[in-house]
Amino acid sequence: MPSGEVINLYKEHILTQHTSQPLITPKGIAFTVRVDSLDRECLITAEALAKLSALKNIDVTDTNALDVFHAFENRINGVARRLVVARVPGTPLMMTPNTFVNPPQIN
Repeated sequence: MPSGEVINLYKEHILTQHTSQPLITPKGIAFTVRVDSLDRECLITAEALAKLSALKNIDVTDTNALDVFHAFENRINGVARRLVVARVPGTPLMMTPNTFVNPPQIN
């Protein structure tokens, strides 16, 4: 099998793994993604949820954070999995407005 096909199969496997049910916290929404056998706690801030809504021109004035999370859940989980694969540090893995605007910076 050519290496490109192996990489694509690996990416498909990683990016389709389990996620836990999200929970509302004072800072945003906490959730867990699983990449292969690794569960990683994540938190998307309320500001990041607002940024996602603004990028799509969605008014979330009368919407709670969990509804916004569910509206963008596939994108949020996909980004979280890619950050895990990239070995971005932190527990929980923090997703801020910059996560959805700029490439993550690893220190």
